[in-house]
Formats: sequence, structure tokens, C-alpha cells
Amino acid sequence: MLLFDMDGTLIDSNGVWREVDRTFLARRGLSYTHAYYEGVAHTTLPTAAKFTKEFCKLTESCEDIIAEWLELSNDIYARVPVKPGVRAYLKQCRAQGERMAVVTSSVPEHCHTAMERLDLMKYFERVTFAQELGLEKRNPEIWLAAAKAAGTPPEDCVAYDDSLAALHGAREAGMRTVGVHDKFFAQDEKAMEEFCDVFIRSFEELLIPEAKR
Repeated sequence: MLLFDMDGTLIDSNGVWREVDRTFLARRGLSYTHAYYEGVAHTTLPTAAKFTKEFCKLTESCEDIIAEWLELSNDIYARVPVKPGVRAYLKQCRAQGERMAVVTSSVPEHCHTAMERLDLMKYFERVTFAQELGLEKRNPEIWLAAAKAAGTPPEDCVAYDDSLAALHGAREAGMRTVGVHDKFFAQDEKAMEEFCDVFIRSFEELLIPEAKR
């Protein structure tokens, strides 16, 4: 079973959240810092909102923070592009009889908007949403839940993700890992290369010659 992250792995959407964060903080006279990024990157909205409220000493409720984030990002997922080689690789995997699913921290509405517009959902059996389970992807339990939902032993699963923390979770769950380069998280690239079973800068690297046409 092949388990794919969405943001930064299948679609080029990490920049969406960086711009949302910059705008949100700027409205409050605050700067976007690496420490802030470390607190909110690759996590669910409720967890990120709790961190933001405490880190920035905000008076707004977590619900109000999330509502503002959703307002800022609402229509952007209708325009995000698929990453290079993704469509061809998914087609190749399907032709080889591979089963595939998505494991994402994304808001369900955002996921459906992007994946349906890009015509990618047809490749996947199901989507496991971290937000619905109340788990972060660094937690092996979410990967175990995805494997169980697919009726597949975790040792027969391969996780594709651009987050080193998420890949640690998948490895702890007993899965093989494929690290996917994303320019917004280049600082983790060396560690990802050393940790993952496979590291790619683009899905084009995984295409057999026939699929590249």
C-alpha cells in the first residue's frame, strides 16, 4: 500500500500556508520567524492554533484563529498546482496494480477542493485526515490507522512525505519511507536523505521510460 501526503508532496501548496501565516501575523504587527514556523508546520489546525495563541500571546480563541486562517486560505486551494511527475507516477503505480491512499494534515475541504480539481482522487482508495483523528503525522498511530483502514500490514506500506517528522512517525509504525523534496523545507533535506529509504527531488525520478512520455 502506498500512502501519500498531500501538501508539499502531491501538490505545491506549502507556500499557501506561509503566506497565510505572514498575513495573519502582519495584521497583529508580528513577524514570521523560524521559531513560529517550527511550531505550526506539518500539524493540524487545532494544534497550530493552540501554539499560535500561546506563542503570540493572543486574546482570540483558537476557534477564531482557525476561522481567520480558513478565510485567508479559502479559495487558494482551487488554484494550487500538482507537483512535477506526480500525475504520471500515480498513473504508473495504478498500472502496476498498486493500491494507494492519502494521509494528510490538510483541512478536509481543502483536500477535496484541490484533489478533485486536479483530478487526482481517482487514484486513491481513501483519505485519512489527521484533523479528524486528532493526531499529528509525527505520531505513528495515524499511519497505523491508515494501514488498518486499508486492511494492510504496516510493514507492507510505503509512506511518501515532505515532512521529516511525519516520516519518523511512519518509520516508527514499521513502514518504509520515501522523502520528497519541497523547497519550503529545504533545511531538513540532508537529514531526510540520511533517514529515508529513498529520497527524491521530484517524482519524475521514479518514472519508468514509458511513463515519461
